[in-house]
Amino acid sequence: MKPTELERYNHLYEQHLTNLTLQGKRPATIDAYSRAVRRISQFFDRCPDAMTTADLKQYFASLIQTHSWSTVKLDRNGLQFFYRHTLEKEWQWLDIVKPPQSKKLPDIITAQQVALLISMTKQKRYQIFFLTLYTMGLRLGEGLSLTVHDIDQHTMQVHIRDGKGGKDRLVPVPQRTLNALRAHWLTHLLEQGLDLRSLQILLGHASLNTTARYTRMTQIKQRDAALAINRLADALTLMWEAV
Repeated sequence: MKPTELERYNHLYEQHLTNLTLQGKRPATIDAYSRAVRRISQFFDRCPDAMTTADLKQYFASLIQTHSWSTVKLDRNGLQFFYRHTLEKEWQWLDIVKPPQSKKLPDIITAQQVALLISMTKQKRYQIFFLTLYTMGLRLGEGLSLTVHDIDQHTMQVHIRDGKGGKDRLVPVPQRTLNALRAHWLTHLLEQGLDLRSLQILLGHASLNTTARYTRMTQIKQRDAALAINRLADALTLMWEAV
């Protein structure tokens, strides 16, 4: 870009980031929508504030050849946001690109295959992690974000924070999964040199005594969900438990 055009682009790009934040977009959305503006600017090597219908058709025709439809949709939505909120122009080219309608059925593996997958994982900590994801139905990011303070042993629930759509939820934790997690944490704490007295106090879960916060689920629904999720966990035959 020419210096004057680059200056205009930088100004609009910063406005775009500000508007995304002001509209309450989540970090992943901000990243995707800002990338859309950067990508089309690099494609044409000019500021994207005066794109024509022909320009957008050319851009998306090229993007479809090199990226997934998921990326194409994100770029379309990101540019639409840029036009409406930053340029304050109506987005009139929604029909330029339309992802194909797909209703494919997902591949479902059996409980025995899940157990084999967990058992064949080499390191114990990953086995516990996969067991946790499966038995509680967690997304990868949700599992990675879990901390000991999210687990309430008294209510046998896990507080999933900032899940999809920024929503929190409560998930029953199977007794089997909790025991595996506790044993694994215990080993790690001992390996870190924590003395037994301090460990005894830590496992008292004083900081986890937050039962009053978890009254959103009725006792009946909570009991039914807990029974179902425990049956799911207990049905797994894991090789590493027999060692």
